[in-house]
Amino acid sequence: MTIDSVAFIQRMVEIKSLSGEEQEVATFIAETMAAWGYENAHVDAAGNAVGTRENRDENGDIQTEIVLLGHMDTVPGNIPVRIEDGILHGRGSVDAKGPLATFVVAGAQAELPAGTRIVVIGATEEEAATSKGARHVRDLYRPNFCIIGEPSAWQGVTLGYKGRVLIDYALSQDMGHTAGPETSPAETAVEFWNTLKRYCDQFNDGRDKLFDQILPSIRHIYNDSDGMTNRAEMKLGFRLPPDYDVQEILDLAQAHQGEAELTHYAHEPAYHSKRTNKLAKAFSRAILKNGGKPRPKRKTGTSDMNVVGPIWQCPIIAYGPGDSTLDHTPIEHLRLDEYQKAIDVLTYVLSHKI
Repeated sequence: MTIDSVAFIQRMVEIKSLSGEEQEVATFIAETMAAWGYENAHVDAAGNAVGTRENRDENGDIQTEIVLLGHMDTVPGNIPVRIEDGILHGRGSVDAKGPLATFVVAGAQAELPAGTRIVVIGATEEEAATSKGARHVRDLYRPNFCIIGEPSAWQGVTLGYKGRVLIDYALSQDMGHTAGPETSPAETAVEFWNTLKRYCDQFNDGRDKLFDQILPSIRHIYNDSDGMTNRAEMKLGFRLPPDYDVQEILDLAQAHQGEAELTHYAHEPAYHSKRTNKLAKAFSRAILKNGGKPRPKRKTGTSDMNVVGPIWQCPIIAYGPGDSTLDHTPIEHLRLDEYQKAIDVLTYVLSHKI
């Protein structure tokens, strides 16, 4: 069996796979896993690419199941796919086809300890608020360990992610002259945003670490008129710290909504693991073995860790090659030497008893 890890990831990146449009890349990944010795490689009911490898013990039993959960979808953006000077350029090369390709390659070449099963999953719609793929597998598996596929750089081990909630705001009112006394929907919307922003600033006062703060953002803002009605719309996002009661900001929003329509959704609580858990320790050993220095991280975004972590309640970390500051940018690219280092690290982890 020949594994060409570079050709594999390049082809993955070449296949366009926006959230909800992952069928082609899922089929390619499943077919590659089957060719590389995975058992029951297939595309499941949620559109996820899934493959399994196992090494049963002398009694035919499995004691340890490890789920490696990456995602196949990307945000929009056309970055010409090319390799130049050992660097792969293209949308999704970092977030998160690089980590997922690392999972597939390492899973294929690892010598699994007796009694171990690995399940590699390329999930759908992680970049959307739905997290369709992760929610589907969340109810199908109960692994002993879970590795989430997200860029951490090959020496980094991500232990946690902030939470999130989204709020949609929409306000319509009859048209009036701009010189009139009425407050426009756009002005009212801005004041609504300012109220929530002031609350976040007050909450964050004295909290020095970003992971412990509420991070508000305007995801979308729009104002228009059809000549009879003026309408303002906003999509607001709030990154939430651990142990935060989301109802606080929802109650505040409701108290100041006035005549506007509010919809809140996509709430995920923050989730993080201890750096002393068995899986984190296994990655630290593997990084050291490969000449690196382990770097524990906590990120201010969200990932499928937020979806499966609270249900599975097993040791969980996120890992994968790539610089996460390049996520979603027009210069997204992945160093192929780092990709290979991450494959070596993960192969070592999977080849040893955790």
